[in-house]
Amino acid sequence: MVDYLNDRRAVMTLDAGGTKFSFSAVKGCAQVVEPLTVPSNGHDLDLCLKGIVDGFRYVERSLGERPAAISFAFPGPSYYRDGVIGDLSNLPAFRGGVALGPMLRDMFGVPVYINNDGDLYAYGEAISGFLPWLNGCLEAAVSPRRFRNLLGITLGTGFGAGIVCDGKLYMGDNGIAAEVWTMNNRYFPDTNIEEIVSIRAVRRFYAEIMGIDLSEAPTPKDIYGYGLEQGGPRRDAALEAYRIMGRSLGDVLSDLMTATDSVAVIGGGVAGARALFMPAALEEMRSRFASSGVARLWQRVYDLDNEAELNEFLKGDVREAKVPFSDKTVLYDAALRLGVGFSRIGTSRAISIGAYAFALDSLDGHRSE
Repeated sequence: MVDYLNDRRAVMTLDAGGTKFSFSAVKGCAQVVEPLTVPSNGHDLDLCLKGIVDGFRYVERSLGERPAAISFAFPGPSYYRDGVIGDLSNLPAFRGGVALGPMLRDMFGVPVYINNDGDLYAYGEAISGFLPWLNGCLEAAVSPRRFRNLLGITLGTGFGAGIVCDGKLYMGDNGIAAEVWTMNNRYFPDTNIEEIVSIRAVRRFYAEIMGIDLSEAPTPKDIYGYGLEQGGPRRDAALEAYRIMGRSLGDVLSDLMTATDSVAVIGGGVAGARALFMPAALEEMRSRFASSGVARLWQRVYDLDNEAELNEFLKGDVREAKVPFSDKTVLYDAALRLGVGFSRIGTSRAISIGAYAFALDSLDGHRSE
């Protein structure tokens, strides 16, 4: 396995969002170039491509050494194994297919790897973020339990995810596993979940509640601020907007965590409003189906950002069981549990580390292409 922390190869990275691109370089899981952030110009292909090339040229000059690879994230499904960006709703200039990877490989003379931002976010959190933090807490608590799987969720302009299984990034046969933005939810079955769990969703809910046009709706950050006010219609509307989002997030998280049986970490720009949407999300995840009384999740779900719940999670429930037809006993942890928490290293940094690790895995033959 690659020792990511002590590897001395440098990888140029890009965190590509729908509105801005952030360029940097990573070595030994540490950012070694001051990030450069530029507008994405996602509606103009020539401007967008020029920005990408200029951004990597800046990183190359700042790095002062030849990079081992270029590895970066793009938002949404595409033909990543071939380095081709296809029809992305938030970067429409790429519609029809643009061979971005081969272009950059020809220009910079190094291998180029492109992946979904949600995948790389989850991978970075598994390598150097949330998962090592959680397992460190378990070790400090003298618990025998360790968690090796992780569901990473990003909340922002879109709704993304990635899955890490036993330390490996799960990509699926088409390279587009965990494209959760297309999932349904039981509260709004006529639309995909991204329209309910995203920046635009919060603004739309707020506008509808306040009876104003969507163009007049404030930013989610401002709406979050209204939710912290002492009273008034703005506060009520803000709380309800985030409650609706949180309830729907809890619904889809319940489905995802049932499938992955993993802890989950949440990042992205909307994650800063956790105080307003997480209570509803946790309530949904801890609920029961009305007709049967069956729990929404078989595992008990803990809020790992709550100190009391974290301590209970770390403690577990160690019991002793007798081995039949023997005088022996065995110890086991009867607490079937999962947890949800928020990034300890920041979304952009996690994506960069994920991109770095993916490149090293590929260069060293640890990942089949």
